[in-house]
Order: sequence, then C-alpha cells, then structure tokens
Amino acid sequence: MKSSRLEAFSDGVLAILITIMVLEMKVPAEAALHDLGEVYTIFLSYILSFLYLGIYWNNHHHLFQATEYVNGKVLWANLHLLFWLSLIPFASGWVGRTSFSAVPSALYGVVLFMSAVAYFILQYLILKIHGKDSVLNKAIGKNYKSKISLVLYALAVPLSFVSQWISISIYLGVAFLWIVPDKRIENTLYKEIRKNQEEGNDKEIENIS
Repeated sequence: MKSSRLEAFSDGVLAILITIMVLEMKVPAEAALHDLGEVYTIFLSYILSFLYLGIYWNNHHHLFQATEYVNGKVLWANLHLLFWLSLIPFASGWVGRTSFSAVPSALYGVVLFMSAVAYFILQYLILKIHGKDSVLNKAIGKNYKSKISLVLYALAVPLSFVSQWISISIYLGVAFLWIVPDKRIENTLYKEIRKNQEEGNDKEIENIS
C-alpha cells in the first residue's frame, strides 16, 4: 500500500492538536501587562508542546519520504503514535494550569516517553518490511539519538517528584536534541538520487557510443 493517505491523515491530526492547544490558552480578562502573569505557565507549556509536535511532524515527514510502501501493521503503529501524541494537549494544559507541579510534570513525561516508544515501533515495522539493504535502513543506522531520548524520558518521570524543574529541563533538552531535523534520511536519499543520476548518465553515454 502507498503511504499517501497515512501521511495526509497524520498531518491533519497534528494540525488539529496544535489548534486545540492554542484554543486552550484563554485571553486575560484585563488589559494590564501583569495580567499576563496568570497565563505565562500555560504559554510556556504550549511552546514546549508545540515544539514537540513540530519535531514529530518533521521527523514523520522525513521517515515517510524514504518509505516506499506500508502494510496493515504500519497503519496501526501510526495510529498508536497518533494516540499518544493526541494526549499532549491534555498533559500540556494540566502542566500549565498547575505551574509545572510534580504529578502533571510526571504525566507529561509519561506521554512523551510513550510517544517516543510508539515512534520507535513505527520506525521498526517500516524498516522490517523494507529490508536491511533499503535506503531507509542505511539512513537510520544505529539510531542512538532515539535510544538516548527514551532513557532521558525514563529518568525525567521519577525526577519530577524530586524537582519538577529538573524534569522540565530534561524535556526541553531532548526537544533541543531533535529540533534540528534529522539529516540522515535526507542526506542518504540525496546520495541515492545522485548515484542513480550518475548511473543513468553512464548508460546514456554507452547507448550513444
């Protein structure tokens, strides 16, 4: 099966999630500057969550640029990922409204951890149907960054009960780890295109001669 419908559906869901988070931010009733103090924690949680959804959208796009086809397992794995991502607005709103309290911060970490696990499963299933010699498998490689992220999330959740600011710092650190789009897939695809172009040119020269 082609992946176009899966990509279009995923894009739509992520756009809706961002819209929901924006609508959750209530405008202050008064016009004074200090009234913004009532909503600044909600705005901060929105920025972090927007960053995460943007990162997932970006990497999801890169992943499916190198995906030639999908099967039923990949479709369900993608839905599994969207399920956990759909909980980000809820977790983000709770964190913001409680000024980054311990329990909401821990829940936020659980959602991020499970989202990362879901993405890892999706990536694994796509790699499985494309084989070891595929462009995607060459691009992903050992995938250390994903594994490091999972470990950091797992540490951040219990640390929320020690200091929620430590856990929030970890969430922010992981976001900055991924904020630059993963160039592995893009670079590998570019090399393959260049290789195919060069091979095509060589064949044309042989045909002419």
